[in-house]
Amino acid sequence: MKKLFVGFMCVCVMMLGMLAAGCGNNSSKGGSGMQGAVSTNGSTSMEKVIGILSEAFMEDNPGVTITYDASGSGTGIEAVSKGNTDIGLASRALKKSEKEKGLVEKTVAFDGIALIVNEKAPLNDLTTAQVAGLFTGDISDWSAIGGKAGAVAAIGREAGSGTRDGFESITKTKDKCKLAQELTSTGAVIEAVKNSEAAIGYASYASVVNQPGIKILKINGVACSNENIANGSYVIQRPFNLITKEGQQLSEAAQAFYNFMISEAAHELILRVGAVPVK
Repeated sequence: MKKLFVGFMCVCVMMLGMLAAGCGNNSSKGGSGMQGAVSTNGSTSMEKVIGILSEAFMEDNPGVTITYDASGSGTGIEAVSKGNTDIGLASRALKKSEKEKGLVEKTVAFDGIALIVNEKAPLNDLTTAQVAGLFTGDISDWSAIGGKAGAVAAIGREAGSGTRDGFESITKTKDKCKLAQELTSTGAVIEAVKNSEAAIGYASYASVVNQPGIKILKINGVACSNENIANGSYVIQRPFNLITKEGQQLSEAAQAFYNFMISEAAHELILRVGAVPVK
Protein backbone atom coordinates (compact mmCIF):
# COMPACT_ATOMS: atom_id res chain seq x y z
CA MET A 1 0.00 0.00 0.00
CA LYS A 2 2.85 2.31 0.92
CA LYS A 3 4.47 1.64 -2.47
CA LEU A 4 1.21 2.47 -4.27
CA PHE A 5 0.89 5.75 -2.35
CA VAL A 6 4.49 6.74 -3.16
CA GLY A 7 3.92 5.91 -6.83
CA PHE A 8 0.74 7.98 -6.87
CA MET A 9 2.54 10.95 -5.34
CA CYS A 10 5.34 10.70 -7.92
CA VAL A 11 2.79 10.83 -10.74
CA CYS A 12 1.13 13.89 -9.16
CA VAL A 13 4.45 15.66 -8.81
CA MET A 14 5.29 14.92 -12.47
CA MET A 15 1.90 16.23 -13.63
CA LEU A 16 2.27 19.40 -11.57
CA GLY A 17 5.73 19.87 -13.04
CA MET A 18 4.41 19.52 -16.57
CA LEU A 19 1.63 22.02 -15.89
CA ALA A 20 4.11 24.48 -14.42
CA ALA A 21 6.39 24.06 -17.42
CA GLY A 22 3.45 24.66 -19.72
CA CYS A 23 2.51 27.85 -17.88
CA GLY A 24 6.11 28.90 -17.95
CA ASN A 25 6.24 28.48 -21.73
CA ASN A 26 3.13 30.61 -22.20
CA SER A 27 4.64 33.26 -19.97
CA SER A 28 7.92 33.30 -21.89
CA LYS A 29 5.97 33.81 -25.09
CA GLY A 30 3.94 36.58 -23.50
CA GLY A 31 0.71 34.65 -24.03
CA SER A 32 -2.09 37.11 -23.27
CA GLY A 33 -5.10 34.90 -23.90
CA MET A 34 -6.29 37.44 -26.48
CA GLN A 35 -8.14 35.99 -29.45
CA GLY A 36 -9.04 37.40 -32.85
CA ALA A 37 -8.05 38.27 -36.39
CA VAL A 38 -6.57 41.58 -37.53
CA SER A 39 -6.51 42.64 -41.18
CA THR A 40 -4.04 45.16 -42.63
CA ASN A 41 -4.08 46.41 -46.21
CA GLY A 42 -1.97 48.81 -48.25
CA SER A 43 1.57 49.85 -49.08
CA THR A 44 3.86 47.21 -50.61
CA SER A 45 6.82 49.25 -49.34
CA MET A 46 5.75 48.55 -45.76
CA GLU A 47 5.98 44.78 -46.24
CA LYS A 48 9.09 44.28 -44.12
CA VAL A 49 7.93 46.63 -41.38
CA ILE A 50 4.47 45.08 -41.08
CA GLY A 51 6.00 41.61 -41.40
CA ILE A 52 8.42 41.90 -38.50
CA LEU A 53 5.89 43.67 -36.28
CA SER A 54 3.19 41.09 -37.04
CA GLU A 55 5.53 38.19 -36.26
CA ALA A 56 6.58 39.69 -32.94
CA PHE A 57 3.00 40.47 -31.91
CA MET A 58 1.65 37.04 -32.87
CA GLU A 59 4.49 35.32 -31.01
CA ASP A 60 3.46 37.16 -27.84
CA ASN A 61 -0.24 36.70 -28.60
CA PRO A 62 -0.63 33.24 -30.19
CA GLY A 63 -4.42 33.55 -30.23
CA VAL A 64 -4.27 36.48 -32.67
CA THR A 65 -3.85 36.15 -36.45
CA ILE A 66 -2.68 39.17 -38.48
CA THR A 67 -3.08 39.29 -42.25
CA TYR A 68 -1.47 41.68 -44.74
CA ASP A 69 -2.82 42.47 -48.20
CA ALA A 70 -0.07 44.23 -50.20
CA SER A 71 -2.44 46.18 -52.42
CA GLY A 72 -0.75 49.60 -52.55
CA SER A 73 -1.31 52.73 -50.46
CA GLY A 74 -4.33 54.03 -52.36
CA THR A 75 -6.18 50.73 -52.17
CA GLY A 76 -5.38 50.33 -48.47
CA ILE A 77 -6.71 53.81 -47.70
CA GLU A 78 -9.89 53.08 -49.64
CA ALA A 79 -10.31 49.77 -47.80
CA VAL A 80 -10.30 51.59 -44.44
CA SER A 81 -12.76 54.17 -45.76
CA LYS A 82 -15.19 51.40 -46.79
CA GLY A 83 -14.70 49.39 -43.58
CA ASN A 84 -13.09 46.47 -45.41
CA THR A 85 -9.91 46.32 -43.32
CA ASP A 86 -8.91 47.09 -39.73
CA ILE A 87 -5.73 49.10 -40.35
CA GLY A 88 -4.60 50.70 -43.58
CA LEU A 89 -0.95 51.09 -44.51
CA ALA A 90 0.17 54.10 -46.54
CA SER A 91 3.63 55.22 -47.56
CA ARG A 92 2.36 58.76 -48.09
CA ALA A 93 0.38 61.39 -46.24
CA LEU A 94 -3.40 61.45 -46.50
CA LYS A 95 -4.87 63.87 -49.01
CA LYS A 96 -7.32 66.56 -47.90
CA SER A 97 -10.18 64.71 -49.60
CA GLU A 98 -9.31 61.52 -47.67
CA LYS A 99 -9.18 63.34 -44.34
CA GLU A 100 -12.59 64.83 -45.12
CA LYS A 101 -13.93 61.24 -45.15
CA GLY A 102 -12.89 60.88 -41.51
CA LEU A 103 -9.63 59.04 -42.14
CA VAL A 104 -6.79 59.54 -39.67
CA GLU A 105 -3.07 58.88 -40.13
CA LYS A 106 -0.43 58.00 -37.56
CA THR A 107 3.21 57.96 -38.64
CA VAL A 108 5.00 54.87 -37.36
CA ALA A 109 8.30 55.36 -39.24
CA PHE A 110 10.11 57.23 -41.99
CA ASP A 111 11.62 55.55 -45.02
CA GLY A 112 14.01 56.75 -47.68
CA ILE A 113 13.03 56.35 -51.31
CA ALA A 114 16.23 54.87 -52.71
CA LEU A 115 17.31 55.45 -56.30
CA ILE A 116 18.65 52.16 -57.59
CA VAL A 117 20.60 51.09 -60.67
CA ASN A 118 22.06 47.81 -61.84
CA GLU A 119 25.15 46.77 -59.88
CA LYS A 120 27.25 47.08 -63.08
CA ALA A 121 26.34 50.73 -63.64
CA PRO A 122 29.37 53.04 -63.23
CA LEU A 123 27.44 55.85 -61.51
CA ASN A 124 27.38 56.32 -57.74
CA ASP A 125 25.88 59.77 -57.18
CA LEU A 126 23.16 61.92 -58.76
CA THR A 127 21.70 65.33 -58.06
CA THR A 128 17.95 65.68 -57.60
CA ALA A 129 17.89 67.63 -60.88
CA GLN A 130 19.58 64.72 -62.68
CA VAL A 131 17.10 62.28 -61.15
CA ALA A 132 14.21 64.39 -62.42
CA GLY A 133 15.81 64.58 -65.88
CA LEU A 134 16.26 60.82 -66.09
CA PHE A 135 12.60 60.18 -65.28
CA THR A 136 11.07 62.94 -67.42
CA GLY A 137 13.17 62.05 -70.46
CA ASP A 138 15.14 65.31 -70.44
CA ILE A 139 18.21 63.08 -69.94
CA SER A 140 17.63 60.20 -72.33
CA ASP A 141 21.14 58.74 -72.64
CA TRP A 142 23.39 57.66 -69.77
CA SER A 143 26.45 59.18 -71.46
CA ALA A 144 25.05 62.66 -70.75
CA ILE A 145 25.84 62.23 -67.04
CA GLY A 146 28.97 60.10 -67.20
CA GLY A 147 27.48 56.65 -67.67
CA LYS A 148 27.88 54.15 -70.50
CA ALA A 149 26.31 55.24 -73.78
CA GLY A 150 22.80 53.86 -74.07
CA ALA A 151 19.17 54.79 -73.65
CA VAL A 152 17.87 55.31 -70.11
CA ALA A 153 15.12 52.90 -69.01
CA ALA A 154 13.25 54.57 -66.14
CA ILE A 155 11.28 52.13 -63.98
CA GLY A 156 8.44 53.48 -61.85
CA ARG A 157 5.37 52.51 -59.85
CA GLU A 158 1.71 52.55 -60.78
CA ALA A 159 -0.73 55.38 -60.07
CA GLY A 160 -1.94 55.16 -56.48
CA SER A 161 1.43 53.99 -55.16
CA GLY A 162 2.63 55.88 -52.09
CA THR A 163 6.22 55.47 -53.26
CA ARG A 164 5.40 57.06 -56.60
CA ASP A 165 3.51 59.89 -54.95
CA GLY A 166 6.44 60.62 -52.62
CA PHE A 167 9.05 60.36 -55.35
CA GLU A 168 7.20 62.63 -57.80
CA SER A 169 6.34 65.20 -55.13
CA ILE A 170 9.93 65.55 -53.95
CA THR A 171 11.52 65.53 -57.42
CA LYS A 172 8.72 67.74 -58.84
CA THR A 173 8.01 65.27 -61.64
CA LYS A 174 4.28 64.67 -61.07
CA ASP A 175 2.54 63.87 -64.38
CA LYS A 176 5.85 64.35 -66.22
CA CYS A 177 7.52 60.94 -65.95
CA LYS A 178 8.17 58.89 -69.08
CA LEU A 179 8.56 55.32 -67.92
CA ALA A 180 9.91 52.30 -69.74
CA GLN A 181 7.97 50.17 -67.25
CA GLU A 182 5.24 50.98 -64.73
CA LEU A 183 5.11 48.22 -62.12
CA THR A 184 2.73 47.36 -59.30
CA SER A 185 5.09 46.41 -56.48
CA THR A 186 8.40 47.28 -54.86
CA GLY A 187 9.72 43.78 -55.55
CA ALA A 188 8.92 44.06 -59.27
CA VAL A 189 10.89 47.34 -59.54
CA ILE A 190 13.91 45.77 -57.84
CA GLU A 191 13.83 42.75 -60.15
CA ALA A 192 13.52 44.93 -63.26
CA VAL A 193 16.59 46.96 -62.27
CA LYS A 194 18.53 43.79 -61.45
CA ASN A 195 17.84 42.51 -64.96
CA SER A 196 18.79 45.61 -66.96
CA GLU A 197 22.01 47.63 -67.02
CA ALA A 198 20.08 50.48 -68.65
CA ALA A 199 17.53 50.74 -65.83
CA ILE A 200 17.03 53.17 -62.99
CA GLY A 201 14.23 52.81 -60.48
CA TYR A 202 13.04 53.96 -57.09
CA ALA A 203 12.00 51.81 -54.15
CA SER A 204 11.72 51.77 -50.40
CA TYR A 205 15.14 51.80 -48.70
CA ALA A 206 13.75 49.30 -46.18
CA SER A 207 13.20 46.91 -49.10
CA VAL A 208 16.43 47.41 -51.08
CA VAL A 209 19.06 47.56 -48.34
CA ASN A 210 21.49 44.62 -48.72
CA GLN A 211 19.75 43.41 -51.90
CA PRO A 212 22.19 41.74 -54.35
CA GLY A 213 22.35 42.80 -58.00
CA ILE A 214 21.57 46.49 -57.46
CA LYS A 215 23.37 49.64 -56.37
CA ILE A 216 21.84 52.36 -54.16
CA LEU A 217 22.86 55.80 -55.40
CA LYS A 218 23.79 58.81 -53.29
CA ILE A 219 21.63 61.87 -53.89
CA ASN A 220 23.37 65.25 -53.78
CA GLY A 221 26.36 63.47 -52.24
CA VAL A 222 24.31 62.02 -49.37
CA ALA A 223 23.91 58.28 -48.88
CA CYS A 224 20.48 56.78 -48.27
CA SER A 225 20.88 55.45 -44.72
CA ASN A 226 18.92 55.32 -41.48
CA GLU A 227 21.05 58.08 -39.98
CA ASN A 228 20.64 60.41 -42.96
CA ILE A 229 16.90 59.72 -43.19
CA ALA A 230 16.53 60.50 -39.47
CA ASN A 231 18.49 63.77 -39.65
CA GLY A 232 16.78 64.87 -42.87
CA SER A 233 19.95 65.19 -44.97
CA TYR A 234 18.70 62.50 -47.35
CA VAL A 235 15.94 64.47 -49.02
CA ILE A 236 13.98 61.78 -50.90
CA GLN A 237 12.01 60.27 -48.03
CA ARG A 238 8.41 59.77 -46.94
CA PRO A 239 6.35 58.55 -43.95
CA PHE A 240 5.04 55.08 -43.22
CA ASN A 241 1.51 55.72 -41.92
CA LEU A 242 -1.14 53.65 -40.16
CA ILE A 243 -4.62 54.61 -41.37
CA THR A 244 -7.82 54.29 -39.34
CA LYS A 245 -11.27 55.87 -39.49
CA GLU A 246 -12.50 58.28 -36.87
CA GLY A 247 -15.41 56.87 -34.92
CA GLN A 248 -14.78 53.31 -36.17
CA GLN A 249 -13.79 51.32 -33.08
CA LEU A 250 -11.13 48.68 -33.54
CA SER A 251 -11.48 45.22 -32.05
CA GLU A 252 -9.50 44.43 -28.91
CA ALA A 253 -6.87 42.57 -30.96
CA ALA A 254 -6.62 45.26 -33.66
CA GLN A 255 -6.30 48.04 -31.07
CA ALA A 256 -3.62 46.10 -29.20
CA PHE A 257 -1.64 45.56 -32.41
CA TYR A 258 -2.00 49.24 -33.35
CA ASN A 259 -0.76 50.28 -29.89
CA PHE A 260 2.19 47.91 -30.18
CA MET A 261 3.22 49.30 -33.59
CA ILE A 262 3.44 52.88 -32.28
CA SER A 263 5.13 51.92 -28.99
CA GLU A 264 8.80 52.08 -28.07
CA ALA A 265 8.80 48.28 -28.01
CA ALA A 266 8.54 48.32 -31.82
CA HIS A 267 11.47 50.71 -32.43
CA GLU A 268 14.25 48.13 -32.51
CA LEU A 269 12.26 45.89 -34.85
CA ILE A 270 11.54 48.76 -37.26
CA LEU A 271 15.22 49.69 -37.34
CA ARG A 272 16.12 46.07 -38.04
CA VAL A 273 14.32 46.19 -41.40
CA GLY A 274 15.83 49.50 -42.51
CA ALA A 275 13.19 52.08 -41.56
CA VAL A 276 13.48 54.86 -38.97
CA PRO A 277 10.94 54.72 -36.12
CA VAL A 278 9.19 57.86 -34.91
CA LYS A 279 10.35 58.67 -31.38
